[in-house]
Amino acid sequence: MNLQAYLVVAAALVSVGLFGALTQQSIVMLMMGLELLLNGVILGAAAFWYFLAPAGTEGQVLIVIVVTAMAIEMAAGFAVTTAIYRAKRIDMTDDAAELRG
Repeated sequence: MNLQAYLVVAAALVSVGLFGALTQQSIVMLMMGLELLLNGVILGAAAFWYFLAPAGTEGQVLIVIVVTAMAIEMAAGFAVTTAIYRAKRIDMTDDAAELRG
C-alpha cells in the first residue's frame, strides 16, 4: 500500500467521525464520532511518518502518547457521562446542556 491509500482511509475516518459528532444527540454516539475523528487524524499522521521518515522513532513515540492520552480522555468522558446518567437520567446532549447550577 502507498501513502495515498492510507490518507484516503484516514480521510474517510475523519469524515465519518465528523458526521457522527455533528449529527448525533446521544452523548455516547457523539463520543464515538469523536473517537473515529481522532483515529483518522492518528492514522494520517502515522502514515506520513512511516512513509516520509521510516528510520525515525519520534513519530511512533508521539503516536503512542497521543493514543494513550485519547484513551484517558475517553475514559474520563464516559465516567462523566455515566455519572450524569445515574444522577439525572440524562443521555442526550440537549438535555445535558440544561445542567447548570
